[in-house]
Amino acid sequence: MLTSLTNLHRSVVRSVLGGLTAVSFAALPVAAAPAAVEVAPRTETVADSHSAQIDALFAALGMPEMLQILQEEGLVYGDDLANQMLPNGTGPVWQALVADLHDPDALHALMRSGFEESFGDADVTPLLAFYNSEAGQRIVELELSARRAFMDEEVEEAARARFRNIAVPYNDHLGAIEAFVEENDLVEMNVAGAFNSNFMFMRGLVQGGAFEMSEGDILADIWSQEAETRADSHEWVYAFLSMAYQPLSAAEIEAYVDLSRTAEGAAMNRALFAGFDRMYGAISLSLGVALARQLQGETL
Repeated sequence: MLTSLTNLHRSVVRSVLGGLTAVSFAALPVAAAPAAVEVAPRTETVADSHSAQIDALFAALGMPEMLQILQEEGLVYGDDLANQMLPNGTGPVWQALVADLHDPDALHALMRSGFEESFGDADVTPLLAFYNSEAGQRIVELELSARRAFMDEEVEEAARARFRNIAVPYNDHLGAIEAFVEENDLVEMNVAGAFNSNFMFMRGLVQGGAFEMSEGDILADIWSQEAETRADSHEWVYAFLSMAYQPLSAAEIEAYVDLSRTAEGAAMNRALFAGFDRMYGAISLSLGVALARQLQGETL
């Protein structure tokens, strides 16, 4: 689930540096120190408990390793982008900037904020029960292993080729994968994520002064590629899951689909998408601005 929600359209990579408002208390009048009072120890609130459960869910989902993989993918894409678009190609300064944009801690903060806003107070308990089980951990390990393997373009292309050659109607195994994809709306979510990231990247290029283009024109350009993006996302999702879930039986995949059909499973699916969408959108905007400035010869 986690890795299949993070396919990027190849035309763009998906920290934002957040600032906290500093409040100085130096000018406030100083009052006499009050008598010492006994302060009761802080008790855990419902919100604290829910947040701790989300921490546990992220751990069970393998989020730290997933974000590390996404950082590695981002660094590779950053080099490819620079070599295609910058006169002198990639270099240490550019690579350092791209690494900062893909810092795992920054990625986690963006992902977590988007996830929590969408997930709300949904019940984490059944999700933890599944993902901490032997079956759940096996699925997470298979997804992470496949995602890392897909960093090799030859491996990805071979998986795509295998999917293209599969006859319809699908066998029981791929039929179970199809049910999983449709229940979680994975193709549509990946298309929407690609559109948003591409839009933010183009907006960053415009904000950085690379060229002038209205938001309407950007949207029109992105929508002109809708059919290609959808076909690519469809093939990627099925090729990836076919490779990742190859060791699973159709029955095991169907049990995973059953989790997706629950209210909690659906809430997690939406929240994961919201988190990745926020993360990739922020990275894409920053990357577009940085590339525009580099194209104009500005010091990053």
